[in-house]
Amino acid sequence: MGAAVLAGGLWLASLGGSWYYAAVGSALLVTGFLWARQHPWARGWYAVVLGGSLAWALWEVGLDWWPLAARLDVLFVLGLWMLTRWSGRPSLTDERDASASPLGSRRAHRGWSPSGSALLGLVIVVSAAVAVASWFRDPHDVAGTLPRTEASATVTPAVAPTPASGMPGNPVVAPGEWHAYGRTGLGQRFAPLSEITPANVSALKLAWEYRTGDVRGKPGDPEETTYEVTPLKIGNRLFLCTPHQLVIALDATTGKELWRYDPQIENKLALQHLTCRGLSYQPPRAAAADVNAGATVVPVLPLTAAAPTAATAAPADTAAAASNSRQTPIAARRGATDAACMAKLFMPTADGRIIALSPDTGAVCANFGGGTGQIDLWQRMPNLRPGAYYSTSPVVVTQRYVIVGGTVLDNASVKEQSGVIRAFDIDTGQLVWNWDSGNPDDTAPLAPGRTYTPNSPNSWSISSVDEALGMVYVPMGNQPPDQWGGRRSPAVERYSSSVVALDLASGRVRWHFQTVHHDLWDYDVPAQPTLLDLQINGQTVPALVQPTKQGELFVLDRRTGAPLLPVQEAPAPQGAAAGDHTAATQPHSALSFNPPPLRERDMWGATMFDQLACRIAFHRLRYEGRFTPPSEQGSLVYPGNFGVFNWGGIAVDPSRQVAFTTPTYLAFVSKLVPRKDDSSLMVQKDGPPKGNLPALNENFGAPFAASMKPFVSPMGLPCQAPPWGYVAGVDLRTGQVAWKHRNGTVRDLAPVPLPFRMGVPGIGGPMVTAGGVAFYSGALDNYVRAYDVNDGRIIWHDRLPAGGQATPMSYTGDDGRQYVVVVAGGHGSTGTKAGDSVRAYALPR
Repeated sequence: MGAAVLAGGLWLASLGGSWYYAAVGSALLVTGFLWARQHPWARGWYAVVLGGSLAWALWEVGLDWWPLAARLDVLFVLGLWMLTRWSGRPSLTDERDASASPLGSRRAHRGWSPSGSALLGLVIVVSAAVAVASWFRDPHDVAGTLPRTEASATVTPAVAPTPASGMPGNPVVAPGEWHAYGRTGLGQRFAPLSEITPANVSALKLAWEYRTGDVRGKPGDPEETTYEVTPLKIGNRLFLCTPHQLVIALDATTGKELWRYDPQIENKLALQHLTCRGLSYQPPRAAAADVNAGATVVPVLPLTAAAPTAATAAPADTAAAASNSRQTPIAARRGATDAACMAKLFMPTADGRIIALSPDTGAVCANFGGGTGQIDLWQRMPNLRPGAYYSTSPVVVTQRYVIVGGTVLDNASVKEQSGVIRAFDIDTGQLVWNWDSGNPDDTAPLAPGRTYTPNSPNSWSISSVDEALGMVYVPMGNQPPDQWGGRRSPAVERYSSSVVALDLASGRVRWHFQTVHHDLWDYDVPAQPTLLDLQINGQTVPALVQPTKQGELFVLDRRTGAPLLPVQEAPAPQGAAAGDHTAATQPHSALSFNPPPLRERDMWGATMFDQLACRIAFHRLRYEGRFTPPSEQGSLVYPGNFGVFNWGGIAVDPSRQVAFTTPTYLAFVSKLVPRKDDSSLMVQKDGPPKGNLPALNENFGAPFAASMKPFVSPMGLPCQAPPWGYVAGVDLRTGQVAWKHRNGTVRDLAPVPLPFRMGVPGIGGPMVTAGGVAFYSGALDNYVRAYDVNDGRIIWHDRLPAGGQATPMSYTGDDGRQYVVVVAGGHGSTGTKAGDSVRAYALPR
């Protein structure tokens, strides 16, 4: 032990790190020598080593149990062993007996000092006492409460809120319904139901469970095959999709399957992701009451003069040349059709289509898409490669339009598809406008034969919409390659990693707000913008809250994009790779979950050995805090591109104007690998991908490939100390974090299923209710949990049969009960258990 720790300690010291390991390695060598020689002060000397290590550990991390354990566990266990008979040396009791025995007995134990053993025993006791004391202190916890009262109605309204939606002019959704991914187009993930409360949630029971039969692991599945769906609830039906693109309707009260639809997507797709986060819903066109939802449907508004008319819109079945003569599967030619769908479900497919289905029967709507029942997203798209582009997120549905973005392959090449955002007529499927960030000023439908800008930044996440203000809010990503931006155009630079407000009628930019300048860290805007009205300085202001991967919550006026909470530009590290540059400053919000910069003392591991390895790795990487540029040396990126916030976003209570958030903290390593040509594999360690799967991170056509991985120890544990995942409550009016608690256990992450509440990462969104209860299932330990929104306490939990990396939802069944639905299917890239369960919970009848 001494030799290993001394060697590593000298290496660490040579890198400018702590000298402790070199010193303790030397001390362990001395201990080993004394122990072998049966020296009377072997145990006494080790007591000094352990006591000094305890003092050093307290100086570095204080009474923080997990960092203390990583520093002292091996030394503590070794000290205990040295006091036992099993060590091959006398125990403390034996030595005391020998001291009082005749000379012959003392000779039998020659060379051993009772006082040295007593000293070691004392240090062991003190170390144990420190450990126990650290169990009752959590230095990472923030205790407090959120405001319990609803926002005042006496302030001057900038807009006049309505009780049901909070947004005048937007479609009203009945309290017991869930009509869009975030319940409405506002993206609040708020259920205005109050049957379930902190007082009775402990009685919540499984009401029914449905198994879809669709589990990842089929031939052609990419690693990131995930089950991320949030179901819709319309009338007494739930509508959901599965990773392999099945669409299923269930009875919302019993969970009984009513129908299912298989879009029969193409085989041999070049997929990076295979998922379906949800469907989108168009209500029946009627001015009367919607009998299913129990809510009034807003009358259809006419197109404004700024919008292209149906006569000038491009038909859905033209532009074969731009589709590179692709033979697209036609949904209406397979299975049942409905020639007069009064309402529609829109399903995005992995082969690049949007299919319209009847909610009643699951039949394809033949009155959409010129008789095809679909939109072909490969129209006018450059670089045909089925599977490399499609919409992994539900589309935006307004009274007049279906608005669609899509994902492109990350870091595969510089010749990818376009990130264009398109609006189609909701009745016919005809193209109305297209906004391409590579050609942002020309939003009229392209002429036949033209294609969109290759490789322009895309929007793979969920957009939000405010029909009253006439804007759709689009979270934007980057132009591949993500880690090297030496060839980006001014148009690309302008809109990358931004939230962009587009005019609903014309597709033109009304405003945009950039969350990262010249993004080199894959800090694309991952989450749906959340829209609500906030009371700011005595006025009710239409607000937008944008979570980011780097931990910022930008709170903006959604009319103009102006910050409602302060945003400052702070200096950023410089020194990009050859041919590239870095931005001089980066924006920081006053409301931020940005973690403090990492230090050597923040390194962690299961033992002192892998912690030492992490300390060495930390000093070998380039790291100057957040926004350290990627490098050939290898740069530490913290927060990593997994994101403090990802596509799950946040949940808000619009009445109380508070947010329930789930920040995650994981560091990543980003290393640029010079490419010798445009075709060789540089970072595919296991050889070429199987089948049609893409060679990710190769960046064919760019100067560098990119090697990206989590910053972990040789044992595969995060090199940074826990916690890695939290839940936190925020007052959006003041920007104050009221409470913040570790969330999740390592039961399903550790080799031994121990339920230590260390605070684990999560992916998937939370949901809050008017009853003051929040639900979250995204932590990587296969649990769904309920929290008191007031203070963040866990007040109920249930074990899931698989990973719950999806966003829960809630509704009212036909029996009048409030249900909470959680999908448990696992997430391929996080390694959570695969499954196919849809679970509904309710209070007993």
